[in-house]
Amino acid sequence: MNEKNNDGNDYLPKIAIVVSKFNEFVTEKLVEGAFEVIDKYLDRDHCDVFWVPGAFELPLMAQKIASSKSYDGIVCLGAVIKGETQHFDYVCSEASSGIRQVSIKYDIPIGFGLLTTLTPRQAMDRAGGTKGNKGHDATTTVLEMLDLIQSIVQ
Repeated sequence: MNEKNNDGNDYLPKIAIVVSKFNEFVTEKLVEGAFEVIDKYLDRDHCDVFWVPGAFELPLMAQKIASSKSYDGIVCLGAVIKGETQHFDYVCSEASSGIRQVSIKYDIPIGFGLLTTLTPRQAMDRAGGTKGNKGHDATTTVLEMLDLIQSIVQ
């Protein structure tokens, strides 16, 4: 993965970032981390952000984006924080499974930046706090996968 050099000769992939509005105090930080990577390796005009209501909606939006064939990679960002019911388990499981299915079905790299934490503090620690920024990591993963895929296809 090479930093952009703005000489006009590099192919820059088009990336879609799909973000959950639920727990926006966390997901906004994940987007900031994603844009650190975008700014280093791409241009912002090679990236579009799509806000969905919650984590459960991430797979459907990712599927619509993948089926459009307008993007080379997708980053899914969200934060599910455990409450008092089993809702947490279902949302985490179904969102994770759906995101994986989209990647396989449409042969597109998807960066998995869905935090599944027990507390808000744990979420913030992973959204730019003591545990790094999973938005940054998920975006880096997509770019690394695109490089690997391109090396096989050439």
